[in-house]
Amino acid sequence: MKYIGAHVSVEGGVDKAPINAHDIGALSFALFTRNPSRWKSAELKPQAIDKFKANCEEYGFTPDYILPHDSYLINLGHPDIEKLQISRDAFLDEFHRCEILGLKLLNFHPGSHLNGLSIDECLNRIAESINIVLEQTSGVTAVIENTAGQGTNVGFKFEHLAEIIDKVEDKSRVGVCIDTCHAFAAGYDFSSKDSYNTVWKEFEETIGFKYLRAMHLNDTKKGLASRVDRHESIGKGMLGKEFFELLMKDERFNDIPLVLETPNIDLWPEEIAWLKKESE
Repeated sequence: MKYIGAHVSVEGGVDKAPINAHDIGALSFALFTRNPSRWKSAELKPQAIDKFKANCEEYGFTPDYILPHDSYLINLGHPDIEKLQISRDAFLDEFHRCEILGLKLLNFHPGSHLNGLSIDECLNRIAESINIVLEQTSGVTAVIENTAGQGTNVGFKFEHLAEIIDKVEDKSRVGVCIDTCHAFAAGYDFSSKDSYNTVWKEFEETIGFKYLRAMHLNDTKKGLASRVDRHESIGKGMLGKEFFELLMKDERFNDIPLVLETPNIDLWPEEIAWLKKESE
């Protein structure tokens, strides 16, 4: 079964996320558990925690299909040691919030070398950051998102993600989230049936489907290998509807959160309904 949803608003509190997801017909959802543009956020209040759990239960959302996303400020591969520590502290806080809310996954962008490290050094630092936080937490899996390769971001090649995973000590608590827009922008062309199969064969050989924990379903405004991260609504970009039709029929993507981050939130109910229909 395909668990299709979207990254929903938490305006008014995290407890609103399950309600907002239900209202658009979602079977999964993503959310921020804290302000993604600030280093510090207020602690989650017991009442909000209880309401969040109650709303998830009421609307049938289990932790397997909820994909929190960490702060955009965090850079686990930062070349500056002091700034790296700030990111690691914030990352640890994100994990603690997931633990408190009873969630199992935390999605995050791996990091950027900022021209201060080699790519390999940056990947090593990211893996080290993950290990440090996993040692201090329990029950939450670190879900690394592939990037488009914009600027000095790492993680745009499957090999980058595989290298990070290889250096994570507890492999039962690490996985990946493949963003379809980012992958295409990074040069993975799965817009036709033949190329679709080729890309996923490469993914299996390089990373392995056993590590796939989630996906972000986004079309893209920019072309193949553009290295530019610009999401587009389903079927309105360079990927087109055929790719999403293939994905919805592919059983390898069953039973994980499939989350829309497409730019027109008014289209989310329509996009979710269409994707559900294609998966039948």
